[in-house]
This record gives sequence, C-alpha cells and structure tokens, in this order.
Amino acid sequence: MQKIYDDAGKALDGLLRDGMFIAAGGFGLCGIPELLLQAIKEAGTKDLTFASNNAGVDDFGIGILLQTKQVKKMISSYVGENKEFMNQFLGGELELEFNPQGTLAERMRAGGSGIPGFYTKTGVGTQIAEGKEHKEFDGETYILERGIVADLAIVKAWKADDTGNLIFHKTARNFNPAAAMCGKVCVAEVEEIVPRGSLDPDQIHLPGIYVHRLIQGTHEKRIEQRTTRTKEEAS
Repeated sequence: MQKIYDDAGKALDGLLRDGMFIAAGGFGLCGIPELLLQAIKEAGTKDLTFASNNAGVDDFGIGILLQTKQVKKMISSYVGENKEFMNQFLGGELELEFNPQGTLAERMRAGGSGIPGFYTKTGVGTQIAEGKEHKEFDGETYILERGIVADLAIVKAWKADDTGNLIFHKTARNFNPAAAMCGKVCVAEVEEIVPRGSLDPDQIHLPGIYVHRLIQGTHEKRIEQRTTRTKEEAS
C-alpha cells in the first residue's frame, strides 16, 4: 500500500466530514501536527470533536480551528493559555469534557488496543466521577473510563519509513503514539521519510500497522505556513 502523500490536503482527502471525532497528538506546543491542522482549517470541516491533551494557543495548534469555530467539543486535560477557548466555553459555544492527563492517555491507548474500558482510582470523589460506574477492588473504589476510538488520528513524528514505522523526537513523543493508535485512520506528519529497512527496529516507537498515510512536513514548510498565516491575519 502506498502511504506517502504530497501534502496535508491530499493526505486528508476523502477522510474529513462534518461532525467527526479526531484524536490529535501534541503536548503544549510540542509535537503538534500543524500542517494537518491547517489543512483541516482550509477544508472548512466543522462541528468537530477533538481528543487532545490541550487546545494549543490562540494562533497555533487546535487554536487555529477554534478561531474559525470549527470545533464543537474538546476532550482535554489542560485548556489554559487560550483566550479563544475560554471565551467560547464561557459563552456556551464549546463543549468541554475534562480528563485527568494520565486517564486521557490511557483512554487513547486502550481504544487503540481494543480495550473498551478500564477502572482507575483517579478522579474518585470528584466531578470527574459523576455519572460513571463505581466498583471496589481490594477495598478501594475505582471508576470506569471508556477507551477512545476516533474516526481520525493526526500526529507528528520525527522520522518514518515508507511503511509508516515512526520515531518521535524526545518530548514530541508525548501523546502522539497513543493518539495514533486510537484512530480508525491515522495520518502522520513527519520531518523525514527514509528508505525501508534503514530504521533500527529497536528504535521504532510506533509500528507502521497503525499508520495509514504519511506526509513529509519539513521545517521550511512550517515556517512558510506560519509566515503566510501571519500575513493573512495582518491584512
């Protein structure tokens, strides 16, 4: 199967639809699939639900989709540093499902592993536990959390081969492997695509079986995109 596409728009062709559920990698401003997010913005796909650790900032990451009001709901663990997010949430325009950070990561990993749910102590006795099944194990109370299975996963990696095997760069690894696993279809934006067989199998963080499409997003492409976006906003 040919997995490599020329650009983000082509890689997402036929995958986007209004009202879909997207899992996105990234933590803060690190490991963000920015070319893919820009392509979603340009496609105008709306009423989106995102599972992501955070929503970027006002003009970066998922924040660019909040600006155009393409996001209906966020499933996140941290939503600070984003005024547009705050304004839409307080104004009743944006739904928010808070998750403890480890719970969100495990929900993604579980969904990608075919596990429909798991019990955790995190959140017991708080608003997080409201409406969720409680169960005791060895005298301790746990709550049931559901695994996440998204329509689409978008992630950012450092290196890939043409089969989709991925290596992430240091902290950019963050939520990206778990997000990639839980998507019915995963599109990966990578810095470099190398020949098959050139990656050390022991260094691969995510096997290509989880990755369906690839684009090479160089540093120069990202700088060009940001410059274009800044000019558009200034005009």
